[in-house]
Amino acid sequence: MEPIRFDGQAAIVTGAGAGLGKSYATFLAARGARVLVNDLGSGYADQERSAGPAQQVAREIVASGGQAVANADSVADWEGAQRMVEQCLAAFGRVDIVINNAGILRDRSFLKMPVEDFQMVLGVHLLGAIYVTRAAFPAMKEQAYGRIVLTTSTSGLFGVFGQTNYSAAKLGLVGFMNALKQEGDRYNILVNAVAPLAATRLSRPTGFFPPEMEPLLRPELVTPLVAWFCSQRCGVSGDIVEAGGGYFAKVQIMEGQGVRFEPRRELTPEMVAERYGQISDMSGARPFDSANQQMQTALAPLWGK
Repeated sequence: MEPIRFDGQAAIVTGAGAGLGKSYATFLAARGARVLVNDLGSGYADQERSAGPAQQVAREIVASGGQAVANADSVADWEGAQRMVEQCLAAFGRVDIVINNAGILRDRSFLKMPVEDFQMVLGVHLLGAIYVTRAAFPAMKEQAYGRIVLTTSTSGLFGVFGQTNYSAAKLGLVGFMNALKQEGDRYNILVNAVAPLAATRLSRPTGFFPPEMEPLLRPELVTPLVAWFCSQRCGVSGDIVEAGGGYFAKVQIMEGQGVRFEPRRELTPEMVAERYGQISDMSGARPFDSANQQMQTALAPLWGK
């Protein structure tokens, strides 16, 4: 198989000063992409901002023979997101790829979590991805080509204690993707989501992964999936794939076969209780490509009533 390359293309990678983002940025650059490396240089809780990490990664790419520029704007700032895209267009003339990777953590149990921690985490993860994608979308539409990668998480897909803010943001990105894939389809703009399992600067302070596991959870083991999502060879849109430790698996929102009551009769909670086992039965579950498809399936027996 011919190698997947990105010659002539330009990519924006947010949160690329270390960890997963750095791995994505350096890999794309090594395969021919010109890369805008974005990072605030902040740590676990969005502190100690510095342009240094983005500049360092950009220097490493250039020293290796690639092309890169550094950017230290905040993804959570709409004007910053616009500047980021404008810088990429000024430097490289186009935007083909956006990898929304930037993130922070503010972990606490729900009742101990200040509202500000919700606002900050949703602002970076959810609104940040939306802002950068929105700023880049017009250029992608004009050139009739684009590849967008969102970063979700098993925390959002399945839930975890102490991360109600992070989990809400990460599942919110799935909803964003599901709608955006419909709009991007006509312009050859594909949008997919990765749920990475990797030892990074965000995971280390939590102590979630034991030190002996870190070599097996290095960011480079996630990068092949993200690079494929970013490639011209990719033909899927709206997929969620877990990646980490050599493991790759698609995750999908599914709907069971359900139960149908006669809608002309009165329905009661007792009827729901009596048949809840069938309502919640996931055998024979199926996915849908859109809300319209789901509604057509759910309401099909009613059209002739």
